Amino acid sequence: MADIKPFKAIRPKKGLEQRIAALPYDVYNRAEAKREVEKEPMSFLRIDRAETQFPDSVDMYADIVYEKARDLLWQMVAEGELVEEAGECYYVYELVMNGRTQTGIAACASVEDYLAQVIKKHENTREEKELDRIRHVDICQAQTGPIFLAYRSRREIREEMEKAKKGIPLYDFTASDGIIHRVWRIDAPKTVDRIRKEFEKIESVYIADGHHRCASAVKVACRCRERKPDYTGKEEFNYFLSVLFPDDQLMIMDYNRVVKDLNGLDEEEFLRKVSGIFEVKKIGKEPYRPERKGCFGMYLGNSWYCLETKAETKECAADMESPEKELDVAILQDMLLGPVLGISEPKTDKRIDFVGGIRGLEELEHRVHTDAAVAFSMYPTSVSELFAVADAGHLMPPKSTWFEPKLRSGLFIHKISE
Repeated sequence: MADIKPFKAIRPKKGLEQRIAALPYDVYNRAEAKREVEKEPMSFLRIDRAETQFPDSVDMYADIVYEKARDLLWQMVAEGELVEEAGECYYVYELVMNGRTQTGIAACASVEDYLAQVIKKHENTREEKELDRIRHVDICQAQTGPIFLAYRSRREIREEMEKAKKGIPLYDFTASDGIIHRVWRIDAPKTVDRIRKEFEKIESVYIADGHHRCASAVKVACRCRERKPDYTGKEEFNYFLSVLFPDDQLMIMDYNRVVKDLNGLDEEEFLRKVSGIFEVKKIGKEPYRPERKGCFGMYLGNSWYCLETKAETKECAADMESPEKELDVAILQDMLLGPVLGISEPKTDKRIDFVGGIRGLEELEHRVHTDAAVAFSMYPTSVSELFAVADAGHLMPPKSTWFEPKLRSGLFIHKISE
């Protein structure tokens, strides 16, 4: 059963939340992060990406970068820009994007639950990406970016969140990208106890976004356990910062594909091969967004096409015991990207790129007119598909899900040292 505990957050002083809160560290490259920090010097990116405090000649993975992150974090605490909560709390965290509301609970999840696969993943992590966050968490002795978790909705937890939202929010601001962020604190002992007990009734929790942050937090916990062999399991390093959302609140956007070339084929040859795999309908200039599972958009030359999975392909995918093989991203990969375009390893092949749905179909057209030969618009993977793959203990193909809106870093920080 899931152990989701309240915690004593370190959080922005009232009035500074909008300046401090930042998008996750991994949505920026180095130059972009530096520009963001120059634009807003209090942005939490200066801690999450402390290389922004150094000339570009300094290695972003140098020891002094992580030490700078630690110094900046605890300096903000010492100067009162970040404050530590007096007691353990849950926090209701609401995000509103284009009029759509998504509400979750900020809390700490258990490392033991991750190791026991109560907290389930759906993608592999890369060691080089883990090492960066391992060093960041270990040197700062704090987790600075929440892991985005999902669970099957429970009425009792939803009721407590709705009650909290009737009160005055701790934070209420609109970020520069138009996303509204609101936070309420839950600290009444009876309510805290009820929420914790309701989470204990949940059999499985799922990593929606933040696999690398999660794996890194777990590995830091293992290091801490080695340094403290008499650990009890109650120490803060045995838990990691999370925001948990019920499945009925989540939105997964399309994660689209662009390919640099046609693998030696001209457009006519390529279309002929595609027509042997899918039912192909030419749409024309109007961008095509798939309206159901089993349909794909394709932009080639100056035209959009609708590709629909043939009946025999659907039957073949449905007959497979692996739920990940039924995903549209897997069907496109296995039926077209691999055999026709020669993309056998999409995770490492430089000929393919992935474009989050937040950037729109116009970005796919732009890429084809600049540095790619063909683009594919996808129907989004569903939350139930994600759960099915994770429950089977399997992994999704690379870049299967794009979650929006993104959680902000810097609103909640979890101190792991005693």
